[in-house]
This record gives sequence, C-alpha cells and structure tokens, in this order.
Amino acid sequence: LGWKFYDADDYHPLENKKKMKEGIPLNDEDRIPWLCALHDILRREDTSRQDTILACSALKKMYRRVLIGGASAIESNQPEQSGENRALKILFVHLDGPKDIIAGRLEKRRGHFMPPELLQSQFDTLEPPSAPENFITVSLEKSLPEILLQIESAILQG
Repeated sequence: LGWKFYDADDYHPLENKKKMKEGIPLNDEDRIPWLCALHDILRREDTSRQDTILACSALKKMYRRVLIGGASAIESNQPEQSGENRALKILFVHLDGPKDIIAGRLEKRRGHFMPPELLQSQFDTLEPPSAPENFITVSLEKSLPEILLQIESAILQG
C-alpha cells in the first residue's frame, strides 16, 4: 500500500519492557501513557495526510478509544469529535485465532521482550472489538496472502 508502518512495541517505555521480560503482565496504568504516545504519532501522521498502519495489541475497548481520541477519551469515555482534537478515523483489524496457533508463533519469535508465558494474560485482558467500533476480524488460520488480501480489501472499501 505504500503506507507508513509503526510497530507499537518499539514505543514501549523501558519500564514496560522490563516488566514484561520478567513475566509480569502490563496493567492499564502501564499501557495508557504508551497508548497516548501512539495516538500522538497517529495524529501527527493524520495531520500530514500520511496513511499509516500501526501494529498494536489494543486489547481493550478503552485502549482503542485512546488510540482514536487521545488522553481525553479516558476522561470522557468517548473520543473527542470537535475541531483540532477530532477523533481519528481508524480501522481496527482484529487478528483472531486459537491460542495454540498464536502460542506457536510466539515460540518462534526471537529477541522479543514479551515471553510466550504472558499470552494467557493477553487473552484474559482481551475485549474483542464490537459495534459500533470500526473494525474487521481476520482469522489467523488463513494463509498470509489471504489475510493481507482481506485487510487490503477492507481498507480500499473505506
């Protein structure tokens, strides 16, 4: 697509990385500042009219609201809609699949700070997207070309 790509894991503060490396799951207090920083990146790219893809484990509805509306979404429980602070238009892609498939992929990952042992804590935290959120669900049981085609089709359909 020629879009700018960001991996949210690259923006975790050292304290978060250390905590995960020690096998301690992150909590909301750990994640909110990280999500606010990611929102700022997305806002900057949107302002410069740069289409962007962010790979991010936005596990809870509240986390997705922060990505859309920034810190103000936490207080108001909804993304901002007016003026300069308008909510970003984001299509969330929920990559869904059985825990054993995801665990197998995590086992193959090298040099990452999150150990596979934390996978269950992510499933425990997960609030799958639902209406009225702007999202698609894509099965991880499909082949990579099928996954990419489904995501690209959804993006191009607006």
